[in-house]
Amino acid sequence: MIGNNDKERVRDATDFAALVSETVVLKPRGGDLWGCCPFHQEKSPSFKITPSTGLWHCFGCGKGGDVFDYVCEREHLDFPDAIRFLADRAGIELTEERTGHSNGPKRNRLLECLAVAQEFYNTQLMRVRGDAFQAARNYFAGRGFGSAICKKWMLGYAPGHGSLVQHLQRRGFTKAEMEAANLAVQRNGRLQDVFYDRVMFPIHDELGRCIGFGGRVMSDAKPKYLNTRETPVFHKGKHMFAYDYAKQAITSCGVAIVCEGYTDVIAMHEAGFSHAVAALGTSFSLDHVKTLSRFAKTIICMFDGDAAGQKAAERTVQFVDKTESDIRCVVLPNNQDPAEFLANHGAEALQAQLDGSRPLIDFVFDKRLSSYDLSVPGQRVRALDDLAAVLSPLKKSVLLDSYATRLSDALGMNYDTAKQRILQAKPLGDSSYTVAPDEYEPYDEGTITEEMSPAQAPYPVEDTSALSLDDRRHMSIEQELLSYMAEHIEKVRPFDMRIAGFAWANSRHEAIAWAMLATPVNTAPAQVVAAAEAVVADARQILSLGRLSHVWTGNEDKKLDFLLNQVEYFSSKRKIRQIRSQLRGAQMNEETEALFREATQLQQHVNELSKTLSSLLSPENNG
Repeated sequence: MIGNNDKERVRDATDFAALVSETVVLKPRGGDLWGCCPFHQEKSPSFKITPSTGLWHCFGCGKGGDVFDYVCEREHLDFPDAIRFLADRAGIELTEERTGHSNGPKRNRLLECLAVAQEFYNTQLMRVRGDAFQAARNYFAGRGFGSAICKKWMLGYAPGHGSLVQHLQRRGFTKAEMEAANLAVQRNGRLQDVFYDRVMFPIHDELGRCIGFGGRVMSDAKPKYLNTRETPVFHKGKHMFAYDYAKQAITSCGVAIVCEGYTDVIAMHEAGFSHAVAALGTSFSLDHVKTLSRFAKTIICMFDGDAAGQKAAERTVQFVDKTESDIRCVVLPNNQDPAEFLANHGAEALQAQLDGSRPLIDFVFDKRLSSYDLSVPGQRVRALDDLAAVLSPLKKSVLLDSYATRLSDALGMNYDTAKQRILQAKPLGDSSYTVAPDEYEPYDEGTITEEMSPAQAPYPVEDTSALSLDDRRHMSIEQELLSYMAEHIEKVRPFDMRIAGFAWANSRHEAIAWAMLATPVNTAPAQVVAAAEAVVADARQILSLGRLSHVWTGNEDKKLDFLLNQVEYFSSKRKIRQIRSQLRGAQMNEETEALFREATQLQQHVNELSKTLSSLLSPENNG
């Protein structure tokens, strides 16, 4: 488990502004940096980060928090993996790796081992003489990959016979490290190479580090492709081949092309289509979609024209409502793959195919329906059940009504019947087609495991729709005051006795306020935030909600007066409502008379505060 010390070491080592600037153009405004939110489409900047506190917030979509929340959102990671992601970037070794709590060798050692293996395989291909090595060079040359391309992509050859194991042992790697990286395996009582007599395609993570391999036989032997199994650093369902090469191009053009093979991707890149990637020996997954959607407005899937390509397209339908990206598809003529098409027709013709890509759902509908004679009632019913199974993963989607309408129109059937068939249908037989329930279910506090500390748990967004308007405004202004305190705690300390008299709308807000006020004098804003987080797990999200610095047009010196008066205004109104509730139906006595006098005084105070607030906001006092 990752400790707080590790978390703070990683936070201190991360340049938050530089991290955000990788995908967002930031411009200074006051003490904040502003840009267009990377998590939703917008034309005017509503996303800000505050370097002094290390917090961010978007006033368009409402998301916010600290650097770890940002990485969770951008990289689609859970909290512990967000820490590991940033630790990897900063070259920090976490305590769980040093102490061996993570069941196996350290991640850094596995990455080093894989890097040495990548270099070894490439050297075997480029320099070693012999029939097998020449056959590997001929394989790549036959696909148009000369020595320069092989070097650029670090392509290689695995001779086997324990040669890699011996090389890694000489470089100081242990048996456990080689096995954990899935480079070696026990065979007949000896440690042997996992890959042998195969051409090798190294797979990199987003930072360009080797995390695994795809090996292809040069004959008709089976399996044709052998991929690195799941390891602590490699996950087939999350990583993609060439994503490290393609990320910048995808960001620039807003389009990602998904191919089915390693050689197809390399051929695409060498022909100028540097925004191409490939899934890794598994179906195109939701994690792949989420990763590409970070930078791509359009995702074009280049499916094969055979039954397997049709099946892949149908599996992908389940993701159309999980992304803001437009998922489209292309099937090249005569069942050609991209490498073949480029060799036969050139880049310009391939671009024309991409320009003619179709929405995924159009392709799936037309392909399925083309196999039925829709003039025959019985075949129309079969077509209905067939497409209902394809659309079944979308039964909880907001798109269901539109797809049911489309299906009923295509088949000349009743809309309610089409929708009901989709709701009742089971997904197609492929188990990878089934969408896990937690992809639909809202956050439930019961999902917090023992391994997940409260600070790491998902932030439970409060539903305030049932509250009165005054209460909603009260909570909002409390958040504004807390955000101000996080940045300017020294200005607020003299008013601690006044704050002590507030009737807070949210007890967590009160706890955050006193945690910040309890910090030593001259505590830096980042440590003030840390103190708040120590008592309220989701303090960082709450403190990121402040927007007054953006909308305040008055005198800067009067901002704190405005905030304190606003909180006190709603606090006093809250006290009045509480007293009225106590008085309702009560008999008149000394106690109730005292409460009545208190309510009267509070109402007078509310009237005075209202005048004061009007004065603070008047143009003549804000010049």
